[in-house]
Amino acid sequence: MKKFILYISLFVAVFSASAQVTPTDGQTQVNSKKDEKVKALYIAYISQQLTLTPAEAEKFWPIHTQYEAELHAINKNELNELDRQQAVLNVKKKYQGSFNKILGNERSNNFYKQDAEFRKKLIERLKQMRQQRNNNNQDRLQRNKLGQQLP
Repeated sequence: MKKFILYISLFVAVFSASAQVTPTDGQTQVNSKKDEKVKALYIAYISQQLTLTPAEAEKFWPIHTQYEAELHAINKNELNELDRQQAVLNVKKKYQGSFNKILGNERSNNFYKQDAEFRKKLIERLKQMRQQRNNNNQDRLQRNKLGQQLP
């Protein structure tokens, strides 16, 4: 439980720090760094939740990379929603056997749950950051209006 709290704290800290980056000409470079941080958090989170041994991790992550690439390719295609969901399900079924060989059935099933949980937490954190940014902008606008109204 302590490790879980540590990972979540690290997750929040990384996003808080990265949220303060201002747009520049190298915006894609900034996005790339954010993507790398998210990926590192994801790897740490999944490794901790699945209690991967170094040997398991050595086998699991290359297969996971292929799995993610196939999912990413599906999301790039312009499919209707049901076809997209079916394609995602097909990829998950395709990799289920490979994950089972490395992790066993129970932990393999847990991977899919933890993957969804991480993404859910990520989306929630991004929404919080966006709301906080909007609140800060509104506060700034109100202060500017008050400053203009004073003689």
